[in-house]
Amino acid sequence: MNRMDAKRHFIEGTDWAEAAIAPLAGDASMRKYDRLWHPDGRSAVLMDAPPEKGEDVRPFVRIARHLLGLGLSAPQIHAADERRGFLLLEDLGDALYARVLEAEPDLEWPIYEAAGDALITLHAAPPPSGVGPYDAAEMTRLSALAYEWYGAGVTGQTPAAIDQFSTTFATLLQERTGTPEVLILRDYHAENLLWLPDRDGPSRVGQLDFQDAMLGHRAYDLMSLLQDARRDVSPALEEAMIGQFTSSARLDEPSFRLAYDLLSVQRNLRILGVFARLSMAYGRVHYVDYIPRVWAYLIRSLERPGMADLRGRVLRDLPDPTPEALQILRDKCAIHPLP
Repeated sequence: MNRMDAKRHFIEGTDWAEAAIAPLAGDASMRKYDRLWHPDGRSAVLMDAPPEKGEDVRPFVRIARHLLGLGLSAPQIHAADERRGFLLLEDLGDALYARVLEAEPDLEWPIYEAAGDALITLHAAPPPSGVGPYDAAEMTRLSALAYEWYGAGVTGQTPAAIDQFSTTFATLLQERTGTPEVLILRDYHAENLLWLPDRDGPSRVGQLDFQDAMLGHRAYDLMSLLQDARRDVSPALEEAMIGQFTSSARLDEPSFRLAYDLLSVQRNLRILGVFARLSMAYGRVHYVDYIPRVWAYLIRSLERPGMADLRGRVLRDLPDPTPEALQILRDKCAIHPLP
């Protein structure tokens, strides 16, 4: 049975068999989405996550149920075929933060504050079982993608200093971030959050992309939200949110900021590598356009206190994203390089 036939078979096994189907925009994964319109006017979303392409819907199901149990707004699951990779989900609408803010920029502070409150609710609860740690070793491995894809893509060879970087960075991460302790969603940003103003409190923030959730540091998702690879966030809002978050969660702000800045380095190194890989290996060249913003976040965090040695190493090892460097990446679009 081909994928299209399998999708039709899944839908026909639900009470949405007579629904009209319209494709929705996908994301950076191999997943695809459709919106289903029932004859009675209801809508739902179909997630098509092919296992043969490395997708697995079971983590999404587990984390969705956890979030719903906390009173947060994840999609309700109407039907599931976990073996074949199909989920029929509650339709939370199209009011992505990015779209809302494009139309109503004055909403930036209140909706970002709501997203911070949702994280506090998430962190106040024990994490679900079966979730792996986003620890120093895993974070270092993923940071090295900047060397393996971004650096190698621009220069034509993987920087020789990758092992030295990894050893130094793993030690620093362990010192400043410690043992993972809360559930982090890992892609908490304006393209993955929905504004649901008719709901109350933290449930006003709709959660979409959380199947890669792990155990990590409390600063990680807040940093992901406020250092968005796809849109600029007001520096004043970022500063205010850090202060408000640490106060509300009763955290030590100086140590939180040290972790926040180092996790920014980690995430933005990883994203440099991921965006270069998405373009060079998968033909998604538009991700190259985001690289200068990601690099700017990286440099800003490397200029924070206690980062001098790391800053020197990273700037020696990795090339600046000059127009010429970015064009090299674009020219290698979809050639499937191997690191």
